[in-house]
Amino acid sequence: MQYFVVMIEYGRRGREAIVDPEITRREVISRVASGEYKNISFIHEIAGSSVEDVTADILTEAAVPEIGAAEADLQASHLDHIHDLRKHERL
Repeated sequence: MQYFVVMIEYGRRGREAIVDPEITRREVISRVASGEYKNISFIHEIAGSSVEDVTADILTEAAVPEIGAAEADLQASHLDHIHDLRKHERL
């Protein structure tokens, strides 16, 4: 059996692992290229009892530039700032 694990990073809100044994490599690439999968921490290909990190290969095939951790932190900080502003407006 072969399947992919896509780990999505949400900053302070946590992480989500997307595991669907029925989606193919082509489908993972399609979802990355369309923007459905964003802020990817890693993509692992599980085949039998072996695990391979295929993050760079899939991002290259999807023609999506890698976003550094600093940029992801800026996005999380921005979302936290907006949340704080909304929270203080209610008072």
